[in-house]
Amino acid sequence: MAQMIHSKYGYEPPEWVQADARLDKWCKNKRRANKHGAFSLEKKRRKQHAKNKKMPLS
Repeated sequence: MAQMIHSKYGYEPPEWVQADARLDKWCKNKRRANKHGAFSLEKKRRKQHAKNKKMPLS
């Protein structure tokens, strides 16, 4: 039997601890990207339209 390691989710085998660490890292990166709008096409479109919009001459 593999030696059990105490992690923040309790006592687990080393393979599970590594898998949990990878999932935690992935979730953290995904949350950070969503917070900064990396997956929002709408925000990018708004900025692009604002740049391409011509100002009327007065």
